[in-house]
Amino acid sequence: MVGIKDVARRAGVSIGTVSNVVNRPHIVSPATRSRVLSVIEELGYVRDESARQLRAGRSRIMALLVLDLANPFFVDVARGAEQAAHDAGLSVITCNSGQRVDREESYLSLLAEQRVRGLLLSPVDTSGAALETFRRSGIPYVFVDRKVPADEASSVSVDDLAGGELAGRHLLETGHRHVAFVNGPRILTQCRDREQGLRTALEGSGAELSVIETSELDVESGRDAGARLLGMSPRPTAVFCANDLLALGVLQAMVGAGVRVPDEMAIVGYDDIEFAGAAAVPLTSVRQPARRLGQTAAELLIAETADPENRPPHRSVVFKPELVVRASTQYRR
Repeated sequence: MVGIKDVARRAGVSIGTVSNVVNRPHIVSPATRSRVLSVIEELGYVRDESARQLRAGRSRIMALLVLDLANPFFVDVARGAEQAAHDAGLSVITCNSGQRVDREESYLSLLAEQRVRGLLLSPVDTSGAALETFRRSGIPYVFVDRKVPADEASSVSVDDLAGGELAGRHLLETGHRHVAFVNGPRILTQCRDREQGLRTALEGSGAELSVIETSELDVESGRDAGARLLGMSPRPTAVFCANDLLALGVLQAMVGAGVRVPDEMAIVGYDDIEFAGAAAVPLTSVRQPARRLGQTAAELLIAETADPENRPPHRSVVFKPELVVRASTQYRR
């Protein structure tokens, strides 16, 4: 590997001059700078950023650990975080727990070892046990898509109780009296809150609620849930799903079985990913501002890492969800 000494020797300058060309080029004369840059290009020299960060005691890399990168919602969260980091001269590495506690623990351990600048975390293990070792490292972290008490950490989330209520009230307003809820893993706070919000909306209405549990928040699990819905008697006339991927799977099952959506089965999703509006029957969905979630969380983390000796107080930012009505729940006559 070509080192800084090799560049200095070939260019006929000191190691300090090469360092200045790389880090503070404005203080080097144009002629010397041009000569050193030519040698750097000729030799293929690349600055050892890890060594520089070790000397400085600060990393320029933030980490984002999300539940499932197969879900476009988290891709948008990552885009928002990346934009905020880029604006601050930092970088983001993204890790995917795949909704598995063991993988989450493994990444947390690795990120602590690598001494990342900070962590944005959408956790699988909401008990906090998997985070305990990372917490002892002293590296700042901010929760994304999960609200926690401000005395524990900063967090950025969406009011999922309100989101569940929005979906429930909409289905009641469109005349439905037997509603199904397709839920994801109950270990996830978001899934529990969305179900509770739906229950709150239906309370006192006389409407019947059926709950279908799934182990994953993906399209395949949605298709399986759709098959179970098709086998129910009496069959619900509407279904609210814990996310859009589940809703798209349910939609596929209904269309495949010849069930008319929304005439025979209305469907509501959650997240309002790009594919929701582009589905064969465009999906009504509870919208989360995914990019703003990622961007705001990253901004909070950047503020907490700007001055390690004088960190600002933790903050809890909660966004309000929005119901986007499309063809999958058109008003019934």
